[in-house]
Amino acid sequence: MTATPELAGRYLAAWNETDPEARRAAIADVFTADVRYTDPMADVQGRDQLEATIAAVQQQFPGFVFQAAGPVDAHHDQLRFTWHLGPEGQEAPIAGFDVAVVDADGRIRQVLGFLDRVPAAA
Repeated sequence: MTATPELAGRYLAAWNETDPEARRAAIADVFTADVRYTDPMADVQGRDQLEATIAAVQQQFPGFVFQAAGPVDAHHDQLRFTWHLGPEGQEAPIAGFDVAVVDADGRIRQVLGFLDRVPAAA
């Protein structure tokens, strides 16, 4: 399966979905059942753990949204994209990039996330 730039948009939409039921449906659509998500703050496996991670990020940063921060680079079964996390319409205090690997059905099976900019701890 070839990864597509459109998949990154669906990925970010899942991270932005605040309704728990709709978020679980988006996760089921975008990610494999055994998805592994790893970034500097989390290392989780499976849709339930990913959903809990997304909910925790939304709780920690209420009102923040993920937005694509440039073009998506996709080839073969992988894609790479940068993103910003912050209040809509304002400078985002958090930025990073993710690399995702898709399965034969076009669902994301692994995410390797990196943080490029984070707020300083108080």
